[in-house]
Amino acid sequence: MTQEVGDDADYLDFLSQQVGLGEWAAFARVFLPRFVEVEDCVLWDRVYEPGNFRTWHDRLQGDATSIEATLNQFRLALHIDIPEDPDSEAAAHALAEEIALSWRRCLHDAFPDRSFEVAASRTEDGPVVSFVTVR
Repeated sequence: MTQEVGDDADYLDFLSQQVGLGEWAAFARVFLPRFVEVEDCVLWDRVYEPGNFRTWHDRLQGDATSIEATLNQFRLALHIDIPEDPDSEAAAHALAEEIALSWRRCLHDAFPDRSFEVAASRTEDGPVVSFVTVR
């Protein structure tokens, strides 16, 4: 990665030379997400859509934990091309762990009176960051 911008470059040098303002803003939203609270569910704002929520609410009989578990998933491979080799897969999982750490902090800041289980899981389809409220 840093070979493209010089051997002495670090991650910030790389990003500064390769990424524009829009990408920086998008990265920030991945690591500093926003949340909505709907019918005792805390949801990642990106996955909340009223009609879809209602469908899952009805299908899961209003079970808030199941609704959160179903909707609050960031499947990295849907948005990032992850080569199928051990080093790339390990790097993708490490990225998922960093995102989960950040989400844990954001959830605590947004809902200080609640506890959350935030996970970075390995799946057949690649890493998944998810969260549910601990009830």
